Amino acid sequence: MLQFFATGLALVFPALVIVAAVKDVTSFTIPNWIPLALAAAFPAAALTAGVPLPDLALHGAVGVAALVLAMILFALRWVGGGDAKLLAAAALWLGWPQALVFLMVTAIAGGALALALLGLRSPMLRPITTLGPAWFTRLASPGENVPYGVAIAMGALFVYPQSPLIAAALSL
Repeated sequence: MLQFFATGLALVFPALVIVAAVKDVTSFTIPNWIPLALAAAFPAAALTAGVPLPDLALHGAVGVAALVLAMILFALRWVGGGDAKLLAAAALWLGWPQALVFLMVTAIAGGALALALLGLRSPMLRPITTLGPAWFTRLASPGENVPYGVAIAMGALFVYPQSPLIAAALSL
């Protein structure tokens, strides 16, 4: 029964990260409830998976460090507020040293996303992109922001299978 509960809690992370990415790409916002739900679900998921308390504290420290980094990126206007909160919540779940890989993969995914959007927003494709739904037309609009929550989700989903939380949940 504990294994079932631990597995269910472990699935909260990928589900919410995917919801955040979809919401960001369609509305350029990540609702506050998503990173809050991630942060609130983490202790239950970690304790149910049997993550030792010192490791739990390290996850917390990684989350706080990521929040500070994300606040700096937000202050520089490189990411939005929802992106900053999602980045910190994801780092909390991923822990050390996976958070470093997460940040690296997120940066690479962000660069690829920016290049893809530059292509999508090119003058050659502009007549075609206006035929899509309103959210797609906005996404394809030149000068519009980059929904960086997509890159954060890609980095998080790439690293999550190697996280200590998943390893602990699978060893139950």
